[in-house]
Amino acid sequence: MTEPKGIVFNIQRYTLDDGPGTRCTVFLKGCPLRCTWCSNPESQHPWPEVTHRDTFCEKCLSCMEVCELKAISVDESGIYIDRELCTDCGACVEVCPSTALQFQGEAMSVDEVFRVIKKDIHYYRNSGGGVTVSGGEALMQPEFVEALFAMCHEAGIGTCLDTSGYGNTLGLEKILQHTDLVYYDVKHLDPAVHAKYTGQSNALILHNLELVVNSGTPVVIRIPFIPGINDSDDDVAAIAGKMSEIARTAQIHLLPYHRYGMGKYKTLDRDYEMGDTERPSDESLNRAQNIFESYGFDCEIRK
Repeated sequence: MTEPKGIVFNIQRYTLDDGPGTRCTVFLKGCPLRCTWCSNPESQHPWPEVTHRDTFCEKCLSCMEVCELKAISVDESGIYIDRELCTDCGACVEVCPSTALQFQGEAMSVDEVFRVIKKDIHYYRNSGGGVTVSGGEALMQPEFVEALFAMCHEAGIGTCLDTSGYGNTLGLEKILQHTDLVYYDVKHLDPAVHAKYTGQSNALILHNLELVVNSGTPVVIRIPFIPGINDSDDDVAAIAGKMSEIARTAQIHLLPYHRYGMGKYKTLDRDYEMGDTERPSDESLNRAQNIFESYGFDCEIRK
């Protein structure tokens, strides 16, 4: 049987926010959702793609010369890639002397990723940590995640799945057999509003959440708290009420909106749709926390 390969766009060692203890977080490329507030737009497409950082560009024009499709232009403002023409072949990346052009994502085998993970096995054991697979959406590469988690368990390394829940149910079932903890995103209870801001209904997400809860795997519900989208008292109460029905013992994490990923959109020649939206106020976050606590949940406001 051929070992599955994953499209990985980042591996972060020594992370502290993606599960208990010291962890290694593996970020997989590809996501079926298009959340308006997404802070990792480079994770959305399921293939390796070229990005550009204008502040690194030396205006040498090597990229323009090597691009057979004439997809690249350079002016005083920096690099522009015509994404309709670009095939992400990577020829421009190979000749760029300043790393202004980079590839986001590469195919890696389970063994290759595990070799990175196991470098810090003593930290996991001493801190109660392990490996977290995130995205993108991990459920878009279920065979890879299942094989990686199985290998981690064989080595005594704990596993955490960080997911939006929008993915193949059978693949999720198989992954859960090797999963110690699930971080599960819930964004909105209204299917139409959910589709407006993520591109998909929430029906499959709620269905898969019930599967996770019924499997007995510990789950943390993660709620991106987005001003003007899901931060009203009614929105929060709707989520709290539904979670009290299907995930009664889950912990709740409120994730305040931020703009840390805004600059990444320029590297992909894409517009950032959240405009000047500011971080939610402490008052609104505390009010949301109180609502969840009134439903009996342990609710934590994350950074």
